[in-house]
Amino acid sequence: MAKLWWIGILLMSGRLVPTGSGVTGLKGSLMPMLPAGQGIEGFVYPVSGNRMPSPGRKPGTSSPRGIKSTVYVFELTNISQVTRQGQTSYYPMINTKLVRQADTDDTGYFKIELPTGHYSVFTRKGDLFYASRRDEKNNIAPVEVVAGMYTRVDCRIEWDRKAVY
Repeated sequence: MAKLWWIGILLMSGRLVPTGSGVTGLKGSLMPMLPAGQGIEGFVYPVSGNRMPSPGRKPGTSSPRGIKSTVYVFELTNISQVTRQGQTSYYPMINTKLVRQADTDDTGYFKIELPTGHYSVFTRKGDLFYASRRDEKNNIAPVEVVAGMYTRVDCRIEWDRKAVY
């Protein structure tokens, strides 16, 4: 007697994405788990104004409002591999390979599938790439993607109004 199997697939953005953690077949057999995707996900949101802690004001009490943007994922990029605009966090040229790019939704949310590895994540304003975070080795906005997981990445941008820390 042949076993019948059913696999749940959700079509999102032109990609087949596995859903669920297991599906019972017609004879009651449990289907194997489909592999989870991996990559990065998070929000792009602006930061401005007074960011200093103060009495009576608890940090993180309100959720930031995301903005529509494009997220650019490059191979891990060191400060020595970019052309920098002065001493700012703006870069007219990045000399590593662009791996993927994706538009956020209206809330600033993005989810990008990536192979395991280390990457740098940028946003863009006009002709300039933007990323303000660096690690101890001067890698710009580094993120690690591990097998079967989505790494949380929140891109804080200080484009028009400077935040004060």
